[in-house]
Amino acid sequence: MNNVVHLISGPRNISTALMYSFAQHPDFKVLDEPFYGYYLTQIRDRETHPMEQEILATMPTQHQEILTQIRDASREKNVFVKNMAHHCLAPEPFYMKDWQNVILIRDPKKLLQSFAKVIERPDLDAIGIKRAFELMQFFDRHNMAYTVIESDELMIDPGMYLSQLCGELGITYYPQMTQWPAGPNPADGIWAPYWYKNVHHSTGFAKPKTTHDSGLWNDHLQQVYTQALPFYNQLKQKVLLNKNN
Repeated sequence: MNNVVHLISGPRNISTALMYSFAQHPDFKVLDEPFYGYYLTQIRDRETHPMEQEILATMPTQHQEILTQIRDASREKNVFVKNMAHHCLAPEPFYMKDWQNVILIRDPKKLLQSFAKVIERPDLDAIGIKRAFELMQFFDRHNMAYTVIESDELMIDPGMYLSQLCGELGITYYPQMTQWPAGPNPADGIWAPYWYKNVHHSTGFAKPKTTHDSGLWNDHLQQVYTQALPFYNQLKQKVLLNKNN
C-alpha cells in the first residue's frame, strides 16, 4: 500500500491549488473531495450547494465505499486526498490513522469574505475550522502524527514551503509542484465551475487579491468570524512556518 496524504482544509483556502500542485508530482494521484456526496446526504440543516443533485447522482455517498475507493487508488500509486474538514463526520475517525494528515488553515475573515460570494450565509460548521480543531485534538489524544500548514505561510515562498511540507511527509519535493497548466484538471469534481475559476485561470500559486468589499461583510459574517477565531488561534500555534519568512 502506498502513502495517502490527506489534506484537511476549509473552503476558499488554497486547497485546490495544493491539489493541482500534487497533481504535478510524478508519484501521486489526486482525489478531489471524495466525501462531498456523503456529507451532503448526512447534513441536511445547511444552505443548498451549487450542483447538489448532480453531485449526489455521480459520487459515492456511503462512507465505507469512499474508504474503499481511496484504498484501491493507493494500491497503484501514492494518493493525495483533498478533503474538507466539515466532510469528516465520524466522531473518532480512526480510519485516518495510517494516513499522513495535513491540516490547512486560513485567516477566517479572509475565508468568510470569499466563501460568502458563493454561500451567502455560511455558519461555523460550514467553514470547517471548528472541525479542524476537533480533529487536531483527536490526533493529539491518540498520538497520531499530523502537520498544520497555513495558506499565508505558503504564499511567502511556495517552493520553500512545499519543500518543507514534503520533508515533513517524507516524500520527494519536485520544483514543478509550484506550476501547473491553466484550465481544469482531470481530477476536478463536477462542482469546479462554481468554485475553481481562479485556479483555472492560474498557472501557479498567486497571492489572493486583498478584498475591500465592505458591502459583503455583515453582522452574520462577523458573528461567524467571532466564533471561528478561537479555533483558528489554537491551530495557528502548531503551524509550520515558512523558512523564508
